Amino acid sequence: MPEPAHPNAFPLTRHSVVRAMAAADPAVRTAAFDAIVRGYWRPVYAYIRLRWRRDAEDARDLTQDFFARALEKAYLARYDPSKARFRTFLRTCLDAFVANAQQHADRLKRGGAYRIEPLDFDRAERDVASQLRADQPDPEACFRREWIRALFAAAVDDLRARCDERGHPLAFALFTRYDLDGGEGPERPTYAGLAQELGTTTTTVTNQLAWARREFRGIVLDSLRALCATDEEFAAEARALLGAAPR
Repeated sequence: MPEPAHPNAFPLTRHSVVRAMAAADPAVRTAAFDAIVRGYWRPVYAYIRLRWRRDAEDARDLTQDFFARALEKAYLARYDPSKARFRTFLRTCLDAFVANAQQHADRLKRGGAYRIEPLDFDRAERDVASQLRADQPDPEACFRREWIRALFAAAVDDLRARCDERGHPLAFALFTRYDLDGGEGPERPTYAGLAQELGTTTTTVTNQLAWARREFRGIVLDSLRALCATDEEFAAEARALLGAAPR
């Protein structure tokens, strides 16, 4: 049985939260929707900024409004996996929503039963700023890139929580120093250098890094599986993201 996940984490399950959005139990639907929001709010925000050229304040409001309306009207639950990937379907729904809001200049008044947790729009804006300066930004590529960024950022948070729960702070420290902050080429620390820096052995560094990487990959795959509606979609996304289909 898997360890308890971080309270804000994707459900670490082999079941699809996309399919769970159509569940009969309202609590299951809301939990699934929370996972969808966590995985997609950043790409939604970036897409609105790039594709629709809305300013930062409008993009923040429209991002919040889109998800609140999506839950209220349950239109994401109508997804048909035989027709498109969920990412494509969500982006199509988003285009229709923003076009309608633009045409009628209306805004959904938030504050109902569903509340979206505070989102770090300032950080998202910094990440999208360079794309806004490009001559011909690619909104669809940006949507996918931000989706991947959100997926991996959530996986790092979950790995940190798992390392804390299992008493492996050294594994996360090594993963952060070598794989996240290590840089490339001569700037990247060596295993021997990390061992000396953290007061351990090179063998321990090797073993702890290998464990952290396995756990991280498993978390990414579990999160990815949750955001796919079918095994075929999951295999295709995993192959595109990791270079090989999971076993």
